[in-house]
Amino acid sequence: MAERESKEIEAASKRVADARIWLHIDEKTRRLEELNEQIASPDFWNDTSRAQEVSRQASSLRNAVESYEEAVATLEDARAAAELAGEDPVFAEEKDAALERLSAMLERFEIDSWFSGEMDESDAILSINPGQGGLEAQDWTEMLYRMYVRYAEQKGWKVKSLDVVAGEGIGLDRAVIQVEGHNAYGMLRSEHGVHRLVRISPTDDKKRRQTTFASVEVLPVTSDDIEVDLNPADVRVDVYRSSGPGGQCVNTTDSAVRLTHVPTGIVVTCQNEKSQLQNKEAAFKVLRAKLYELERRKREEELSALRGERMENSFGSQIRNYVLYPYQMVKDLRSNIETGNVDAVLDGDIEQFVIGYHRWRVSQ
Repeated sequence: MAERESKEIEAASKRVADARIWLHIDEKTRRLEELNEQIASPDFWNDTSRAQEVSRQASSLRNAVESYEEAVATLEDARAAAELAGEDPVFAEEKDAALERLSAMLERFEIDSWFSGEMDESDAILSINPGQGGLEAQDWTEMLYRMYVRYAEQKGWKVKSLDVVAGEGIGLDRAVIQVEGHNAYGMLRSEHGVHRLVRISPTDDKKRRQTTFASVEVLPVTSDDIEVDLNPADVRVDVYRSSGPGGQCVNTTDSAVRLTHVPTGIVVTCQNEKSQLQNKEAAFKVLRAKLYELERRKREEELSALRGERMENSFGSQIRNYVLYPYQMVKDLRSNIETGNVDAVLDGDIEQFVIGYHRWRVSQ
C-alpha cells in the first residue's frame, strides 16, 4: 500500500474508532440486547403503549448500531481497495469513493450526536404567531408556515396541521403543526424565537419599507412514559365551529376544541382534524407539550439562580433577520450564518441555519 493511501486509511480508521466512543455504540448495543429480551417476552404486548415505546427505542438503537456497522464495512472496503490500488488505477478510484462515503457517514454521525437530550428524538409541535405589523405580520406568519412545511418535505418528514387559521384579509392568524421525523424536535429547536422580516409592504400603496415580526415556538411531543402534571379536572374544554382557511379545511359542525388549563392559564386550540374527538386528542397533546416545556424552563431558571446566572428569555428574542429590501439577505444572529438567496430560504432551504445553529450551540 502506497504511503499516501496508508495515511488516508489510518486517518479514516482513527475517525471510525473515535466515533464508536462518542456515539456510545457499546452502550447502545448492550441496551438494544436488553430491549430485545423484553420484546421477546410472551406478555410484552399486554401493555400496548409501553410496548410501542420500547419498540420505538429499540428501533432507534438498532438504526444507530447498524449505521455504525455500515461505516466499519465501508472502511474495510476502502482498505481493501487501497491495498490493490498500486496494481490497478480502478481500485484507487474505488478507494476514494469509499472514503468519500465514509466521510459523509461520519458527518451525519456527528450531527446526530448533538441530539442526546431527553426529548431530542421526539416529534415536534411548531407554533407560529404574528407579532407587530398587523396584516403584514399575518402575511409573514403564512410565509414562515410555508417555509417550515417545505423544509419538512425536503427532509422527508411528515407534517400534520393541528390549528391553521386564516387571517382577516391575508395570511394566517396562527399556525400550529406537528412535524414527525428523525430528531425533529432536536433539529427544530434552532427555530424557537422571534423572526424579523424587512421588505416593501405589499399592502402599502406608497410602497414604504416595513419591519414585521412573527414568533415561533417549538415543543416536543411527549410520550406517555414522560410524566407531566396534567389533571383533567384542571382543564376546561370548549367546542366551537371551525374557521379554517377554506376548502376542505372548513368544518360545518362544532368540531373545533379549545382547552384552557386553569392553573397556568395556557390556552390551546385545535380545529384541523376531522372530528371533535380527534381535535380534543391533538389539543391535549399540545397542552402536555406546553406543560412539559413550562416545567423544563422552570428547572433551568432555578439551576441558573443557584449558579448566579442571569437568565435571558430566548422566546421573544430576535434570532434571525430576513431582509428583502433594500438588499437581500437572511442572517442568523446567533451563528452569524448568512445568505443572499432569500427566495431559496423562504422555499424551505434552511438546513444551513439549522445545522449552523447547533454547531454554534455545541461549541459554546
